[in-house]
Amino acid sequence: MKRAHSPRLPGSRLHRRAAPLSGIVRPTPDAPPSAALLPAGLEPLREVARALPRAPGVYLFHGERGGLPLYIGKSVDLRSRVLSHLRNAQEARMLQQLRRIDHERTGGEIGALLLEARLIKEQLPLFNQRLRRQQQLCSLRLVDGMPEVVYANRIDFAHEPDFYGLFAGRRAALDHLRELADAHRLCLHLLGLERPAVRGRCFRAMLGRCAGACAGAETEAAHRDRLVASLQAVRVACWPFGGAIGLREDDGEVARIHVVRNWCYLGSAPDLARARALRRVAPAFDADAYRVLCKPILLGNHDLIKL
Repeated sequence: MKRAHSPRLPGSRLHRRAAPLSGIVRPTPDAPPSAALLPAGLEPLREVARALPRAPGVYLFHGERGGLPLYIGKSVDLRSRVLSHLRNAQEARMLQQLRRIDHERTGGEIGALLLEARLIKEQLPLFNQRLRRQQQLCSLRLVDGMPEVVYANRIDFAHEPDFYGLFAGRRAALDHLRELADAHRLCLHLLGLERPAVRGRCFRAMLGRCAGACAGAETEAAHRDRLVASLQAVRVACWPFGGAIGLREDDGEVARIHVVRNWCYLGSAPDLARARALRRVAPAFDADAYRVLCKPILLGNHDLIKL
């Protein structure tokens, strides 16, 4: 988990391994092109990686002491995944700065996905380009048949029905509407994306890209029904429980109970007593946790515990 100055989750164990690195390997006449790009001195870190368990978990790459992590990742096989980084010449810039590898086992793939997403948002590693904090998380809902963008910091996505899609910002939500319009011949005017045509059909209707609701060729009710049908694939599910639940994973050696409330990941614990201690008012709706948890929870194919 986090470095020494940050609190650890109950039951967590963060394993730290350090090794020195030196400069860049210089090409020799017989060396393959990729060898010229890898830092020298990686063998001690490869030894660290070879000692990692072949089990699910999260790994953290650290540079000089006190700075942000270089990279945070997850895998169902920590050893293989970390070794693959250390053989990848395309990651030479990161590997040149690598000084220490930490890891934490999670009991399964779901726990690894949840912990990775949380740590990336909390610690902002330098080389992770995804799963950063989403300040403008939004969705779509229909008001009088017209889609509008709504924001998670103003509305509880976990409990109110009829939200469609989770987007990093307003532009992404509107882009999704345009994609639906192209795929289903919806009218941009009725979607609120274009001003109405001065006369008759809109330009897209003239091109056959709109079914003509703007000119009476289709009723607005029929257009609305087609819009709702096109949005069903991204409908946001309401939280189906009255409070927190635990999702249990066990890789045969390490067992964890992942505590979730309102689609928010609250932490993991090795036993029920410590899992119950994690119950609290959930933070803002977490899109990353929702994407990880929605299918396992709704399909009921994992061991769930009401806390």
